[in-house]
Amino acid sequence: MLIEVGHFALALALGLSVIQMVVPFWGARTNDPVLMSVGAPASVGVFVLVLFSFGVLTYAYVTSDFSLTNVYANSHSQKPMIYKVTGVWGNHEGSMLLWIVILTLFGALVGIARNAVPLKLRANTIAVQASVTIAFLLFLLLSSNPFERIDQAPFEGRDLNPILQDIGLAIHPPLLYIGYVGFSITFAFAMAALIEGKIDAVWARAVRPWTLGAWLFLTLGISMGSYWAYYELGWGGWWFWDPVENASLLPWILGTALIHSTVVMEKRDALKIWTILLAILTFSLSLMGTFLVRSGVLTSVHAFAVDPDRGMYILAILVFFIGGSLALFAWRAPLLRQGGIFAPVSREGALVINNLFLATACATVLIGTLYPLALEAVTGAKISVGPPFFNATFVPLMVPLLLLLPFGQVMAWKRGDVGGVAQRLAGAILVSVVLTVIVYGFTYGGPVAAPLGVGLGIFLIVGALNEVVTRSFSGGAGFADAMRKARGLPRSTWGTVTAHAGVGVMVIGIAATAWSTERIVTMRPGDVVHVGGAYSARLDAVFPRTGPNFQEDVARMTILRGDRAIGEEETSKRFYPARNMPTTQAGLHTVGFSQVYLSFGEPQSDGALGLRLYYKPLILLIWIGTIFMALGAGIAMTDRRFRVGAPVRAKREAPLSGPAPAPAE
Repeated sequence: MLIEVGHFALALALGLSVIQMVVPFWGARTNDPVLMSVGAPASVGVFVLVLFSFGVLTYAYVTSDFSLTNVYANSHSQKPMIYKVTGVWGNHEGSMLLWIVILTLFGALVGIARNAVPLKLRANTIAVQASVTIAFLLFLLLSSNPFERIDQAPFEGRDLNPILQDIGLAIHPPLLYIGYVGFSITFAFAMAALIEGKIDAVWARAVRPWTLGAWLFLTLGISMGSYWAYYELGWGGWWFWDPVENASLLPWILGTALIHSTVVMEKRDALKIWTILLAILTFSLSLMGTFLVRSGVLTSVHAFAVDPDRGMYILAILVFFIGGSLALFAWRAPLLRQGGIFAPVSREGALVINNLFLATACATVLIGTLYPLALEAVTGAKISVGPPFFNATFVPLMVPLLLLLPFGQVMAWKRGDVGGVAQRLAGAILVSVVLTVIVYGFTYGGPVAAPLGVGLGIFLIVGALNEVVTRSFSGGAGFADAMRKARGLPRSTWGTVTAHAGVGVMVIGIAATAWSTERIVTMRPGDVVHVGGAYSARLDAVFPRTGPNFQEDVARMTILRGDRAIGEEETSKRFYPARNMPTTQAGLHTVGFSQVYLSFGEPQSDGALGLRLYYKPLILLIWIGTIFMALGAGIAMTDRRFRVGAPVRAKREAPLSGPAPAPAE
C-alpha cells in the first residue's frame, strides 16, 4: 500500500506543478500579487510530495522489497546497508527521481526567498522552473516508473553493479545532480528576465548566488567522480576524457564563464545579453549530459540506461527547452537595453577574455564529444576521439587563460593600467620564476613541461594572495591595520582569492602527474619491487576472503621507504556472484600529498601474481585544489550583498505637504 501511495504522490506533484506554472505566470501578466504569491506554497508542496515519494522508494530498498522491479534489478538482501541506500540512485529510475527531488528543492528555495528576489521576477522564475519539473515528472511516470511492480516477487535481487558499490557512489551522484539541476534556476531566472523584458543589477545579484551554489556542487561532484574512478577502476587514472566525463565538464566550463559574466553585469551593468545566453547554454549542456548518459548512444561505465525510447523522450525535452529558450532569446534579447561601456584594458575586458577562452574550450570539448556520434549516425563509421585530441586542443586554451588570471584579478574597473598591474604582480612573477628554475634543477632530465606547470600553479597561488596583501597594506598601513583591513574585505573577495588559489593548487597536482612512475610486475610472497621515488613494495601474502555479497582474493603488501616499513596496504580482486562480475580494489598508501598505488592483476600459471604499481607524486593536490575552489564559491555566497539584494530605484512619491495639484478640467 505504501508503494502505491508513493506512486500517487508523484502524480499529485505533477498536478500541483501545473498550478505552480500557470497561476504565478498569469499573475505576473496581470500584475496580481495574490496570484503571483501562489507560486511559493505550490513549489514547497511539490517538493514535499516528491521528497515523500523518494522516501518511499528508499524504504523499499532498505527493506529489500523485491516486488518492485527497480529494487529487484538493483539490490540484494546481503548487500551492506549503506549500499542499499545508495543503490536508490545507482540506477536510471532512482537517479531520475533524485534529480526531480533536487529540482523541486531549488524551486521551493526560490519560493521562500521572499526578500532576496522581487515578487514579479520570483513568480516568473517559479513558473519556468515548474515547466521543467512537469517535463521530468511526465518522463518518470510514463517511461521510467520507479514503482513498477512484479506480479510474483522473487526471493532475491540481482544486486547493484559492483563498481557502484563504493562510498564514492554515496557522494558523487548527489553532488553532481545538485550542480546540474542548480543551473536550472539560473536558466529559469534568464527566461523570467526575457519574459519580463528587464535585466539589471537586481537580476544579476539575485542570480549570482544560485550560480555559485550550482558551480560549487558541480565542482565537488566532478572532483569526487574523478577520485572515485582513480581508486575504484584500478587503472590509476584520474581523467580519461570519457564522453560522460565530458558531459559533466561542459556545463562546468560555461558555468565558470557565467559566474564571471554576472560579476561584470552586477558591477558595471554590462554583458547583459551575453550573460542571459550563458545561463541558457549552461543548463542546456546539463540537459545534454542527461541525454547522453540515459539515451544508450554512449557505452560508458558512467552510463545509466541503454533504452532508445527513453533517449527519444529526453531528446524531446532537450529540443523543447533548448529550442524554445533560444527562440525566446532571439525574439526578446534585441529589446534589452545595452549596458555600460569600458576600455579593452580593464577588469571588464579581462573578464571578457576569460569568457572567450572558456567558451572556445567548451566548444572544443563539445565537438570532440559529439563528432564521433554524429559521424556514426550519418555514415555508420565508428571513430574514437580520446585524450590526444583533447590534450592537444583544450590544454593550449587553458594555459594562456591561467596566465592572464592574476592580471585580470588586480586590474581596475572601467580602465586599467598594464604597467601598474605588472608592477603589482612583480613579486608573484619573481617567486614563480625562481621556484620554476629550482624545480627544474631538481628534476633535470625529466619532463620539461612539468616544472613549467608547477611554476604556473605557484604564480596563480601567489597572484591570488597578492590581491589580499596589496589591498590590506595599501597606504603604508602597518601590520595591525593591514590585518584589520583584511578582515574587513568583502567575502566575495576572499572567495575569489580562495578559488583562484585552489586552481593553482590543482594545476601543480596535474603538472606533477608527469613524474608518475608505473611498474607492471609479477611477484611471489617475499618479493620486493621498487615503485618510484624512495619507495618499494613487498608482497607479504595472498589469501581469499569472503564479504557480505562477494568473494575476493587479497594481496597484502608492506610499503617500504629504503629498508624501513612505513605501512601496510591491501589490494584485491572481488567477484560478485549475483552479477557474475569482478572488480578491482586498489590499495592506496598516502605519503604527504603523494601516493603509492597498488592494483591487483592476474594470477600466473606458475603461482606468481601480476601487479600494477604506481608512484604518484603530489597527486592529491588535484582534489585538494578543487576543494579550495568549491570553498571559495561557498565563501562568496555568504557575501552580505547577496543577502540584502541590489538597491532598487524608488519611485518618486508625491510631497507630504503643500498645495494640492489643480484638478483636470
